[in-house]
Amino acid sequence: MNINNVAFEKSFGTSLQLPTSTLPEIAFAGRSNVGKSSLLNKLFNRKSLAKVSQTPGKTATINFFSCDGVRFVDLPGYGYAKVAKSEKGRWSELIEGYFNQDRNLALVVSLVDIRHPASSLDENMIEFLQEAELPFAVVLTKADKLSRQQQMKQKAALKKQLKLHADVPLVVCSSEKGTGIDELRTVIKNAAR
Repeated sequence: MNINNVAFEKSFGTSLQLPTSTLPEIAFAGRSNVGKSSLLNKLFNRKSLAKVSQTPGKTATINFFSCDGVRFVDLPGYGYAKVAKSEKGRWSELIEGYFNQDRNLALVVSLVDIRHPASSLDENMIEFLQEAELPFAVVLTKADKLSRQQQMKQKAALKKQLKLHADVPLVVCSSEKGTGIDELRTVIKNAAR
């Protein structure tokens, strides 16, 4: 997979608009302020492929990107408090609607901020992925904010908290420094085969 071949496809505001796909899909899910857009941009070596904002919760649609026969799906962030209840409901419908459809999911990349214990929403997402028996990886973002020793300590604590099995890839990443990006690309390429 040549990461330089990525292209934005389309954005959708409701799950009824979502296209069906035979392409393998790699979906990215996480809290509103976890750094999903920054990670996607770093993954593809682009500055503004995914819109990055100082205000969490900017991704209010499901955004589709394609790259060498694989579709990348940027899901709206969950759990941001400063939006209207109706908007939260729409985001929830979008995310649930996406997962409830018959998708060709090769991998769900679940993003968790390494600096804190996982939130109940993060735990719910991992629990859902396990129960649905969907292939997933966990990426611990914002690693540049911690020392190497703190990273290892948090990685172990989050692995335990999220009850991750040994076969679930757990990647420590920093969009700022590029830490873990090559490892994540390998996880994605292996899943998309």
